[in-house]
Amino acid sequence: MSSDPAKIPPPIPRLDPARLVSALAAEHGITLELVGAAAGGEVGAAYVRWPDGRESVLTSVGDDSDEWGERLRRTATVLELARARGVPVPRYDLVVPVDGTHVVIQERLAGTPPARPDARLVDRMIMVTEDWTGLLADFDAEPASLHLAESGPGFCLHESLAHYDDRTRRLLERVEEIGRSGPGVITGDDLVHLDYHLGNVLVDDDGVITGVIDWDGSARGDRWFALTVLSFDLSGRHADAALVRRVEELIMSAVPADTLRGYRAHLALRQVDWMIRHHGPGAVDHWLAIANDRLGSD
Repeated sequence: MSSDPAKIPPPIPRLDPARLVSALAAEHGITLELVGAAAGGEVGAAYVRWPDGRESVLTSVGDDSDEWGERLRRTATVLELARARGVPVPRYDLVVPVDGTHVVIQERLAGTPPARPDARLVDRMIMVTEDWTGLLADFDAEPASLHLAESGPGFCLHESLAHYDDRTRRLLERVEEIGRSGPGVITGDDLVHLDYHLGNVLVDDDGVITGVIDWDGSARGDRWFALTVLSFDLSGRHADAALVRRVEELIMSAVPADTLRGYRAHLALRQVDWMIRHHGPGAVDHWLAIANDRLGSD
């Protein structure tokens, strides 16, 4: 079966902060000064300044539907619960529909993303998740889907793998097979950051974690899913093999084998889909190798 690039879904557009700042003023009378783009991020974020001089972070999420608005307000509530426990997360100052999307204006935390992974940082990232344990036991929320049987909303798209090449089609078959035989959702009572990688952590000059950001992808579930994300990220960054192995052994000691297969299948699908649509052949090859290694290591 040949590849069919015309059937591969398009990439997610980059944030256009100037347009959104203008739309905020026009639609809601909210005047913000655009300070500049935030470093890193696949879709992007921007720094803005309020009239009183405070700086915040502007992001765009989903569409302008009431459903997305409710989802983001629930995220804001979850983050307040996390802040009360001492988790270093930002406060949401504004959630509002703007020009076909929802704009989130959130607190700008101190610190910068770490330059590289090392054992001390990874240990600190693992320790941060311990405060997530049971945090949402009394919070009513649907479990997050792993999207092993169907495409996710803008990510984990099965169509990308189906139409890229024979290697990605074989991976998709494996992912869907795992989805048929194992859990299809993330269950548990923990707070879970669904994209817990180095780019979503801030540290100070001493390497102490000052913030965990980008919580629009959060859920009630199992904190070990977030650490599985971290493990994939370490491999993607060519981190020291012994460090990756230590994190993997820690995860395998805590997560049942069939559950972990589901987590790994989700991340294989997520990463390869994203590379196909956003980064090109070299990145696809790199993440296919990681995906096939993880799915064959049970």
